[in-house]
Amino acid sequence: MTERIVLAYSGGLDTSVAIGWIGEATGAEVIAVAVDVGQGGESLETIRQRALGCGAVEAYVADASDEFANEYCMPTLKANALYQGHYPLVSAISRPVIVKHLVKAAREFGATTVAHGCTGKGNDQVRFEVGIQTLGPDLKCIAPVRDLALTRDKAIAFAEEKGLPIETTKKNPYSIDQNVWGRAVETGYLEDIWNAPTKDIYDYTATPEFPPAPDEVTISFEAGVPVAIDGVKVTPLQAIKELNRRAGAQGVGRIDVVEDRLVGIKSREIYEAPGAMALITAHKHLEDITIEREQARFKATVGQRWAELVYDGQWFSPLKRSLDAFIEDTQRYVTGDIRMVLHGGQAIVNGRRSETSLYDFDLATYDTGDTFDQSMARGFIELWGMSAKVASGRDIRVAGK
Repeated sequence: MTERIVLAYSGGLDTSVAIGWIGEATGAEVIAVAVDVGQGGESLETIRQRALGCGAVEAYVADASDEFANEYCMPTLKANALYQGHYPLVSAISRPVIVKHLVKAAREFGATTVAHGCTGKGNDQVRFEVGIQTLGPDLKCIAPVRDLALTRDKAIAFAEEKGLPIETTKKNPYSIDQNVWGRAVETGYLEDIWNAPTKDIYDYTATPEFPPAPDEVTISFEAGVPVAIDGVKVTPLQAIKELNRRAGAQGVGRIDVVEDRLVGIKSREIYEAPGAMALITAHKHLEDITIEREQARFKATVGQRWAELVYDGQWFSPLKRSLDAFIEDTQRYVTGDIRMVLHGGQAIVNGRRSETSLYDFDLATYDTGDTFDQSMARGFIELWGMSAKVASGRDIRVAGK
């Protein structure tokens, strides 16, 4: 029986050429796997037909947009996950759901190997292969660009030689990955980190310098998940899409950062994540009034570690699973409404309310009706500073000898 290889297929030049390239290099049959994670663009059927036209023996296509929003974007939101304080894990969280479908397709079609289009110095090769090792430990992995010397110029020449049904150009220097949670742009002109990004690289966001009128929006959450926008019920996917549209129109969510890649190099990345950044901002402000102080402080540390694990391709790891349990527990009372204004590249919260809020007006007010007993403060301060006071006395005593 001829060996079969499952290929993570985007419909673009590199993965389209990889179908025939893998076939020629290995003699195996290729099954193309396309997963919709809300990236927009061409329909799954169009991508399916292109895969078959490029030589795939089967084409597995999956609409995973709701699955991605519910099971991958929402945990990211609950964690307020921003890698290095900037990046909302746009590509990192899409890889595990794609891996899940790659392994499922491999089982369905009897494949022994999974292939992906990543290079040898990016993060995604790790995310794909560690995920595949975890969900399908018997499966082998190959990467045509990394392992079979498939460079972009060779891909273009191969496509022209074989007459593949691909429209491509040598003019676009950027590498772009996108889904409903955001969009990532790198390489080309951007590799000089002194160069400012040009307007043409943006797609999800409008130029914030000349915004439309301010847009006030109210986002309602239940247990950390957005359930309504301006009083209209939404699914997580609908919430992300609506805020992509509204926050994107105001230029919210543009990120320009040099980040630490897993393989040890620094890389300049441009991200657009209007919906993600607006939701994370709103969610964090709701947590500020519904999560107890020490729990909130520790959650910030957990969220940072969670983001690092996911960035590093450890979505299916035991530690990430344990952190998920802690984060989920913190969301028990994260229910309420956040009002925010979207304008000129910013999402600014100006109102919050919750039936489970820890904010007590009578304790907080400085006006008549204040229920806070200020007489307790003197003793509290004395005890709070006791250890430092004793240590300071010791320092003075020793220095005087």
